[in-house]
Amino acid sequence: MRQFACLLAGLTFTLSYAAAQQTTLEVDPARTSVQFTLEAALHTVHGTFEARQSKVRLDPASGVLSGEIVVDARSGHTGNGMRDRKMHKDVLASGRYPEISFRPDRVSGAIASQGKSSVKVHGTFRIHGMDREIEVPAEVQMSGTNWNAKVHFTIPYAKWGMKNPSTLFLRVSDSVEIDFAAAGSIGQEDANSASQ
Repeated sequence: MRQFACLLAGLTFTLSYAAAQQTTLEVDPARTSVQFTLEAALHTVHGTFEARQSKVRLDPASGVLSGEIVVDARSGHTGNGMRDRKMHKDVLASGRYPEISFRPDRVSGAIASQGKSSVKVHGTFRIHGMDREIEVPAEVQMSGTNWNAKVHFTIPYAKWGMKNPSTLFLRVSDSVEIDFAAAGSIGQEDANSASQ
């Protein structure tokens, strides 16, 4: 009877410890890409941004997310120097707001510990010094100690208070399409120490 009680206590401790663990998703900038597409009257503008080292924590039991994904606003690049200077000065004001970030707070749908999952991620998107609540669809792949995710969403930048760079002769869309492909390593972290 005493052995059974010890076994039960050990099992309870193990389950409690497992429940207290959070999955950490490290974002590796070298394996992460941020691409944007802006429709224009005569052609489509394509560009990129660079991600910074970031970390997101996931509580698999509750779907609660924390942490932050950060993009360097000053790294925005379209391949046209004049256009890039106008983008940084007039649209992004990247000298004043050097970071674009996403702080996730919850995921709708289960993320499998291995394989692919289709979920929705909710959180706060910060650009041009303003916070906006958004929810985006994400395709997540967990494989061993690595993960990757693909997200596509639209930013109505003009409605969000940023300047539309259209001129008399060149009209561009009021919204921009974002394709975010992140990748990195998976780790485990104690929930109590992560919250401190």
